[in-house]
Amino acid sequence: MIRVLIVDDSAIVRKILRTKLEADPEIEVVGTAPDPYIARDMIARHKPDVLTLDIEMPRMNGLTFLKKLMTHYPMPVVMLSSLSTKGSETALNALELGAVEVLAKPSAAYSLDDMAEDIVSKVKAAAVAKVHALQAPAKVLTKHRLTETTHRVVAIGASTGGTKALEVVLRQLPANAPGIVIVQHMPAGFTKSFATRLNEVCDVHVMEAVHGETVLPGKVIIAAGNRHMQLAHNGVNYEVRLKDGPRVSRHRPSVDVLFHSVAKTAGSNAVGVIMTGMGNDGASGMLAMRQAGAATVAQDEQSCVIFGMPREAIENGGAEYVVPLDKIAEKFCQLASAKVKKSN
Repeated sequence: MIRVLIVDDSAIVRKILRTKLEADPEIEVVGTAPDPYIARDMIARHKPDVLTLDIEMPRMNGLTFLKKLMTHYPMPVVMLSSLSTKGSETALNALELGAVEVLAKPSAAYSLDDMAEDIVSKVKAAAVAKVHALQAPAKVLTKHRLTETTHRVVAIGASTGGTKALEVVLRQLPANAPGIVIVQHMPAGFTKSFATRLNEVCDVHVMEAVHGETVLPGKVIIAAGNRHMQLAHNGVNYEVRLKDGPRVSRHRPSVDVLFHSVAKTAGSNAVGVIMTGMGNDGASGMLAMRQAGAATVAQDEQSCVIFGMPREAIENGGAEYVVPLDKIAEKFCQLASAKVKKSN
């Protein structure tokens, strides 16, 4: 059983979360708290496996409490935030402070049913995540250098733990890195702020996906939350196309949707990368990419927050190379270089 403590100043939200979580036989809600001060005592008493934490609360906001918690008593935390611009930026701050996942509160664009499905999956992911005490930001690793610009495309999929992992990878890239398309499981409304923040610290240009956007060297395109993203031809160039539709592998956007489109459109002209995350999204798509001649890379277990997605891709034969997080950028740049011949 996964023992969960709910912290939210809204009695209605506490009741909804308890009902939705307790509907799953693998989850037990050990208590609810209206503010961090009461939560602090309940954590000591009940020792929950996972905490759900609202950002906006009286007496002490969620970010302040999260920072204290991750400094003195690190544990898996799922943050709840609004879909506003301020809310999405605050959610990213929460991830930087050590929250494992963020969840959007219901709105016109995000239904209560969507939240109910997502809260269960995010709590389960948080329960098995590697959580460490809050530390100073890691130094930027040496940037990988390309001897020439490549027009191949790199497709990356990530979920839990991916926001930090992607920053590690993208900050290593030179301005002439191969064109990159990314699916990172995030709520709608959060991906734009995520892309903007990465763009401020990377040499490559990072942006949220726009339908019809051309994939070019030096450009990183991150799928918009709640929309699938596919790779397609536009003459001699590649472009991304966004579409609605049901969730695939329990996600929208789905890594599998992107990877299958890359296998079909780019074939051996692509490199696939699967990174930290729970579940199997991306495993079948990575296998399709490898069968189409693409080089494929999985993050290793030791450097993953959750090894689920990479493990599935490795076990089904989709991942050709397994490398630690700090070597992923160098590896896919080598594989995407015209001077490197892919091994069979």
